[in-house]
Amino acid sequence: MIAVDNLTVRFGPVEAVGDVTFTVRAGESFGLVGESGSGKSTVLRAIAGLAATAEGRVLFDGAAVRAPRGKGFHKAVQMVFQDPYGSLHPRHTVDRILSEPAVIHGLPEVDRRVEAILAGVGLGPQFRFRFPHQLSGGQRQRVAIGRALMPEPTVLLLDEPTSSLDVSVQAEVLNLLQRIKAERGLTFILVSHNLAVVAHMCDRMAVMNRGRIVEQVTRAGLRQGRAAEPYTRQLLAASKGFDREFARELIDYA
Repeated sequence: MIAVDNLTVRFGPVEAVGDVTFTVRAGESFGLVGESGSGKSTVLRAIAGLAATAEGRVLFDGAAVRAPRGKGFHKAVQMVFQDPYGSLHPRHTVDRILSEPAVIHGLPEVDRRVEAILAGVGLGPQFRFRFPHQLSGGQRQRVAIGRALMPEPTVLLLDEPTSSLDVSVQAEVLNLLQRIKAERGLTFILVSHNLAVVAHMCDRMAVMNRGRIVEQVTRAGLRQGRAAEPYTRQLLAASKGFDREFARELIDYA
């Protein structure tokens, strides 16, 4: 469904991502995991066409996609951003936020679609004409997910979709995403620094460090501690919680 082939992204003289290659099958959940600044969100933005590709290419359903991305690509591939408050227009109601993608893509029965999407993401009709500042963080992220679902995509790009939420709300949103994926047969690419989230959500994952993929591992392999690279093993150990002795032994894998 999605293939990234020798992708390189530069911001001026800085190479943010270098020679990244992976494939994602239809219906699969694929994770990109790594510490902050490892380049994982930049890869996601390059797939969406929000970051210019210096080298390499992105393929969707077997065909290379051009820059700028076409309308058909954006109907099929939608992105959910990390900060639901920053990604929602503060002066637009939930109704307008959800309606806009349907209008852009010429979809019929907009009112019915808005009502169905609100119900599908666990928000009642009373939320339809509220503004983002009148919603909690979890409710805003549900609206952002609903907006991404409005054009009926086949792929969702999820950029740390729960990192700005309270721990109690994170599980609700992750469960919502899993339910939506099962109901709609979606393909997910999930970016996170949280290995527990990736292991819960994804079938396979790529571990990134300093803009490059250092290892690809399956969910079963991660849970069984079968990581081959020292950096991955260090991330796995760090995800289990703070340990003073472990912190002293941390290595900076440049």
